[in-house]
Amino acid sequence: MSNICSICPRDCRATRDQDSWDGICGSGTSPSVARAALHFGEEPCITGTRGSGTVFFSGCNLRCVYCQNMELSFGHIGKTVTIERLRAIYRELAAQGAHNINLVTATHFTDAVAKSLEPPPPIPVAWNSSGYESVETLRRLDGRVQIYMPDYKYALSEPAEKYSNAPDYPEVAAAAIREMYRQVGDYELDDDGIMTRGVLVRHLILPANLENTYRVIDWFAETFRHGQAMFSLMSQYTPSGAQHFPEMRRLITHDEYDAAVRYLEKSGIEDGFYQDEPTYAEADWIPKFDGTGV
Repeated sequence: MSNICSICPRDCRATRDQDSWDGICGSGTSPSVARAALHFGEEPCITGTRGSGTVFFSGCNLRCVYCQNMELSFGHIGKTVTIERLRAIYRELAAQGAHNINLVTATHFTDAVAKSLEPPPPIPVAWNSSGYESVETLRRLDGRVQIYMPDYKYALSEPAEKYSNAPDYPEVAAAAIREMYRQVGDYELDDDGIMTRGVLVRHLILPANLENTYRVIDWFAETFRHGQAMFSLMSQYTPSGAQHFPEMRRLITHDEYDAAVRYLEKSGIEDGFYQDEPTYAEADWIPKFDGTGV
């Protein structure tokens, strides 16, 4: 049965069914998964020593021009799976020792994924997204997700429109992150420093866009107090597309990164992470979306 989709802030009203590839996300309603395996590239409180049980979904509702996983977000590689198979994948990842189930870019499959989380997996569930989410849709995950890992890519509408065709991103993502916090509350770490509950907001520094980074840091500092949520400042921007945006066809510089870190250190934010120096996404850091574990 087809449905007219309004699951994300795009509200594109596409007709989606099990097999169609319609709408901005270019996806049907049945989840498509490109990889399910232990992953060691997240923040220490997520990766831990045993890895994060990461499920990479195909497609994306934001589709940034610089996406590091372009073949996944735009190329739609992956295998369509049933809700029952998703539940089995969660159990298999838990049996491998994963600290959590890490659902990457599942926004456009929210309804199916929500069903797959009942009964709940035996380890915490992390919702890893672009931050471009509908509050109404997020409420379908209330009680099913313990950890939210949203990006806050833009606090300024100009780069949001330019690079993601989403001028409303700043206010939409801010509302979504507040809803995430409402659901899970203050972050909690176990005795080994592994997050078991809470919100971890991530921000990727973009070349030639320091003002945007400053405003993101300001927003987080004004929104959350010490002990409420965590913030991760990321430097691994890697040119991966953006052919029509010359300023985006380079890595961030040491000066840009140093300026962002200095601003963060003066912001009063105490909870979170940043690298000691810029780290770039080497080719072998990017997972192979070859159907492993699917």
